[in-house]
Amino acid sequence: MQLYNSMTRRKENFEPRRSGKVGMYACGITAYDLSHIGHARSAVVFDVLNRYLRHLGYDVTFVRNFTDVDDKIIARANREGKTSAEIAETYIEAFHEDMDRLNVRRADIGPRATQYIEAMQQLVQKLIDGGHAYAVPSGDVYFRVRSFPGYGKLSGRDVDDLRSGARIAIGEEKEDPLDFALWKAAKPGEPFWESPWGKGRPGWHLECSAMSEKNLDLPLDIHGGGQDLIFPHHENEIAQSEASTGKELARFWVHNGFVQINSEKMSKSLNNFKTIRDILEHRQPETLRFFLLGKHYRSPIDFSFEGLDDAERALKRVYECLRDARAASMRETWKKGDMPASVLDEFEPLEKGCFEAMDDDLNTAGALGHVFGMVRLVNRILEDKSLRNKEGTRVLLERFGRLASAWSDVLGVFGADPAAFLEELRDTRAVRAGIDMDRVRSLMEERAAARAAKDFAKSDATRDELAAMGIEVRDTPSGAVWDIA
Repeated sequence: MQLYNSMTRRKENFEPRRSGKVGMYACGITAYDLSHIGHARSAVVFDVLNRYLRHLGYDVTFVRNFTDVDDKIIARANREGKTSAEIAETYIEAFHEDMDRLNVRRADIGPRATQYIEAMQQLVQKLIDGGHAYAVPSGDVYFRVRSFPGYGKLSGRDVDDLRSGARIAIGEEKEDPLDFALWKAAKPGEPFWESPWGKGRPGWHLECSAMSEKNLDLPLDIHGGGQDLIFPHHENEIAQSEASTGKELARFWVHNGFVQINSEKMSKSLNNFKTIRDILEHRQPETLRFFLLGKHYRSPIDFSFEGLDDAERALKRVYECLRDARAASMRETWKKGDMPASVLDEFEPLEKGCFEAMDDDLNTAGALGHVFGMVRLVNRILEDKSLRNKEGTRVLLERFGRLASAWSDVLGVFGADPAAFLEELRDTRAVRAGIDMDRVRSLMEERAAARAAKDFAKSDATRDELAAMGIEVRDTPSGAVWDIA
């Protein structure tokens, strides 16, 4: 498997530090608000990476942290008359609920910053003792950026360029405007912990260094997060971790691309901020997950409800194929006959291509392209009367079903019962379209009764009324079924 390493700016063969074992750390949320679609993308990307590494046979320890003390958490707590701990607990629980709906597996370890205060203080003291950090009279402690020669190696930024134009504000006690806070003196009304430098709390960057080091051996095999974290967060993590331990922090740095809303940066000021719950109010969770997998994880993704509708239609095609293939493979009578070599020659490269795409820097978009190629092929087989009843067709359809199970395990989609999923999707679309579901059910019952009584004029009139509502009725051997036209 190859992964793109943000540190070296190229794809590299992934090999863990210890044979068969992978230690992976991904930066989690700051728990002060509901999670948005950017959080969803990062969570889904690292969930798929975690799943695929396990599929390849690795023993993975996946750590994703929670920042539960921060300026934004404190500000919200003060506005709502609550404690920072209460705010953090509320939104950590909301995060878990949202991720469970998106079929994101929980991390093996989910550390919270406030559980590691002692470890953070030890790290700060070690940096001070090594000349990499200094305390100031106010109780703040800063990291000396210029004491770490490798600063900028991840982001590609030059210290002298960063220094140009940087200024120390009046009242600041920094030695250098580039220096960043490791420990912050507590302000009135803020949560605090006792420390050698006075009452205070950790800086954001410090938290991840302590939590990763305490839960995984260094160097980490993989450290990841969104591209927005490369600078300054991950750059500062590297500086303080490597300066304190003398060890490389991570061997592979993996970063997912940004999410835009209708080609604009998502922000509350533009009123285009989309939480996961906003989206799932009228869409199924699997549709959102499928949408996020439709682009390579390093590419930017442009979110729109039109794009989500396209993803919904594509997901529907896959589930319809899975439903029809399952029904066909369960028939009891089959005629002798192998699948033509020409069909197998099409099927096998598609089967192989899915996993070759995943091996190529976790290319979920490429893998899904092969999935759709296989769906087209299976649909063609099901429609071909000369192949429909052959024993070789049954064998191939069962093979297709096993592949769908593997895709479900790796991608986290296509794992639902097809008939149940399609019914739920149909109902979701109907509600979104403003269709009166009670009226639809009533008309379907009326039509069934009319057909049973051979009142075909009534049956046709009922069907016309359903069509006027945007409902398409199809009569099958097992009864009438309906869908959104």
